[in-house]
Amino acid sequence: MKTKFSLLFYIRKPKNYVSGPMPVWVRITVNGKRSETPSGRECEPAQWNSAAVRQKGTKEEVKSFNAYLDDLQSKVYEAHRQLTEEDVLVTAETIRNKFMGRTEKPHSLIAIFKEHNQKMEALLGKEYTPGTLCRYKTSLKHTQDFLKWKYNLTDIDIKQVDHAFITEYEFYLRSERKCANNSAVKYIKNFGKIIRICIANRWLSYNPFSNYKNKIKTVDRVYLTTEELQEMSVKEMATDRLTQVRDIFLFCCFTGLAYADVKKLRRWEIVTGVDGEKWLSINRLKTDVPSRIPLLPTAMALIQRYADHAQCENSGRVLPVLSNQKMNSYLKEIADVCGINKPITFHIARHTFATTVTLLNGVPIESVSKMLGHTNIQTTQHYAKILDTKVGADMALLRQKYSAR
Repeated sequence: MKTKFSLLFYIRKPKNYVSGPMPVWVRITVNGKRSETPSGRECEPAQWNSAAVRQKGTKEEVKSFNAYLDDLQSKVYEAHRQLTEEDVLVTAETIRNKFMGRTEKPHSLIAIFKEHNQKMEALLGKEYTPGTLCRYKTSLKHTQDFLKWKYNLTDIDIKQVDHAFITEYEFYLRSERKCANNSAVKYIKNFGKIIRICIANRWLSYNPFSNYKNKIKTVDRVYLTTEELQEMSVKEMATDRLTQVRDIFLFCCFTGLAYADVKKLRRWEIVTGVDGEKWLSINRLKTDVPSRIPLLPTAMALIQRYADHAQCENSGRVLPVLSNQKMNSYLKEIADVCGINKPITFHIARHTFATTVTLLNGVPIESVSKMLGHTNIQTTQHYAKILDTKVGADMALLRQKYSAR
């Protein structure tokens, strides 16, 4: 990366100076930022040539003095050349450390990020899910691409990450990568974890996120209405595979399970609840939060329909779930067959459970939150905000009460 680099020798007046020689200092400037250090030599002010930045005179001691500064200058320029060839970010500080022979091991951003991801991969199934690892791998790739785009570097000293770096990274995600607001914020949030690791290890002396603010925007969630659920339930499908995908999707509409949770659902996780009825008792794969869900009649009927399915009998699973990609592909076909003009994905089943199946039928939001396995009820409240139908129904009851007076 090209840098504006300059070197200057000058004499500096010491504190409480009266008379006598002054120390000669070395000032290195890169892109307007300075780093200074004593040269180890002194010079009488009257003997210093500010234009030539050397000592005046032709005596042998003067020649030796100036030769020393020449040698020092060569070392600084050589340090600048080496750093440039090493493909690292060149700063006044790194040049000074290089020519002074300071060998402090630098901590580089990409190396730290890679180590974090390797540790995360080693803990898959214990503390992290494959989805979480995938997001951090994508975040690492975006960070590497940003360094190449902005600085033409493959890595960077973590000390060079400042507020400007983060704002430029966010700009890159939004402009070059075309990330929507929430995606950009999530990638920056993942990057923030790496920064917190550096701060905790004292590789960074301050938090570059201190004055950085960004906010997730609430997105209206798609869900199926009661009529759409009914239409999908009774519609005859053209193939057994479409019927199977439709049934698993409906099961999640009536239980609130995410794809990862229904895929791993085992028969022994169907238990008898405190009310004597059948419940699901699972730990959500995403958050490892316990989730207890009473099984509605529709869900129980779907379980029984696949009780003798060969795949389920052999694996002990409740339902024969295909890959997420195939499920979503078939769901688009099912939506077309049912005349549902919405962008249907498997995760919409979870939204449908939270809205149409529970909240719209008067189930308290605290119960819905517990069944969904949310760690924060504010997450559940996102669903409640979009239920204009529920607001209308509640106000209709209130209207009737006032009309009867």
